[in-house]
Amino acid sequence: MSLPAPFQSAAALRAAFADGLGRMLVHGDGLGGYILVLANAAQDPALWQQLESRLEERHYHLAALITSALRQGRILDLPDDDLMVFLKIMAMGFGSAGIVESRPAGPWEVAFNPLRALRPPRASHRRAEGIALTFNPNGFHFNLPSLGQEVLWSGELLTRPARLLYNKFPFVELHGLLVPEPEREWPQLLTPELHGWAWEVADAVGRDLPGFGLAYNSYGAHASVNHLHFQTFVRAHPLPLTNPCWAHNGGDTPYPAHCLSFGDPIEAWAAIDRLHVGAVPYNLLYMPGRMYVLARRPQGSYAQPAWSTGHAWYEMAGGVVTFSRDAYDHLTAEAIEAALRHVTLL
Repeated sequence: MSLPAPFQSAAALRAAFADGLGRMLVHGDGLGGYILVLANAAQDPALWQQLESRLEERHYHLAALITSALRQGRILDLPDDDLMVFLKIMAMGFGSAGIVESRPAGPWEVAFNPLRALRPPRASHRRAEGIALTFNPNGFHFNLPSLGQEVLWSGELLTRPARLLYNKFPFVELHGLLVPEPEREWPQLLTPELHGWAWEVADAVGRDLPGFGLAYNSYGAHASVNHLHFQTFVRAHPLPLTNPCWAHNGGDTPYPAHCLSFGDPIEAWAAIDRLHVGAVPYNLLYMPGRMYVLARRPQGSYAQPAWSTGHAWYEMAGGVVTFSRDAYDHLTAEAIEAALRHVTLL
């Protein structure tokens, strides 16, 4: 079965990604589209070089309109979230929104991404009880008409309707949100069928697109939207979690967090199902032919380090997104390992 065009190769996905951002910058509505393009361009040096001058021009145009409206006491017909984010960008200055920096810290990776700090928290920072919440059609979800311009692709993927949206505040390369059967409005509670579909997607796409993977945050494990979705990415370098040195990959070194690795989707589902029965939050990472399951403490149930806003799938996989230059410069491997031990369920 052939894959839809954006998933056929790294070049195809990257071209679709860049073309969509360019169109959004020219034809997009309001602040939301601008913020999305800015944050995604900052994640990719090639995109930043391509779009920087247009982004800067749009920044000062929007800033002038908003400043004039505020000085004249006019009511701004703009979403509160977008307006607050843009006002913070204005305070930071356009020059502060440059390319995301990254560095190793022992076996881990650390990124400096100040734009990510501006993301509205939604449900990802509330204390969670259990691992399931009824879908709320009146809350934030991926079928909202206002998100239409954020859709990168929509169609059929491995026999299921699906929608791929840009991540408005990305933290990995080619970061997307893949929503299976969006009109069915599933809550963020994985089912055996959609687990099997995600496994097949990782396998099928990963054959022609090296570095492709899917990630999943359960409710209570820093999922920010209660509408069933996976996060997609394409990595130039493997995630720290996949390093052969770790015991779950056959190596000698214990991983600081409790991690199970599976080469069979049925065995992987049995482990996930046990977590469902025990109402234990978890993060998942799907790679071609391999899946990682990380059980962890519920969000909001433990104290976080000052440099962290929470451990979702990327943090559990060994990455850290920092928002301050000091944290980026001085965060140590030992501190990252200690945080993983604190969050995990051993």
